[in-house]
Amino acid sequence: MELEHRDITEQIIGASFEVFRELGYGFLERVYQQAMKVELELRGLNAEIEADIQVQYKNHVVGNYRADIVVNGCILVELKVSPAIDSRDEAQLLNELKATGIKIGLLLNFGKQKAAFKRFVF
Repeated sequence: MELEHRDITEQIIGASFEVFRELGYGFLERVYQQAMKVELELRGLNAEIEADIQVQYKNHVVGNYRADIVVNGCILVELKVSPAIDSRDEAQLLNELKATGIKIGLLLNFGKQKAAFKRFVF
């Protein structure tokens, strides 16, 4: 079975490893976000940072999020800088996917030892 947007997700994951290889560990999330934008655009992808996400309830806006990166309008990328990905990080990404209607999400962590990722389908 072919994964939806596999080619794009592979490019994003590759970009995260390249960014980590160049920068290493210890920077603020914003630094990795900007570096990811540069690397994704060098790879020919459209990367929108701090994309507004509105949460609606019965056609009323009841909350707002800012997505770290939306790639090509079809993949939501949430960045973390922590020792490990935890359930709160996963819940945040799933809520953002639900709010946007985007089906594919990547949780990228620029951790102490290595870059890591988790792929989610909503």
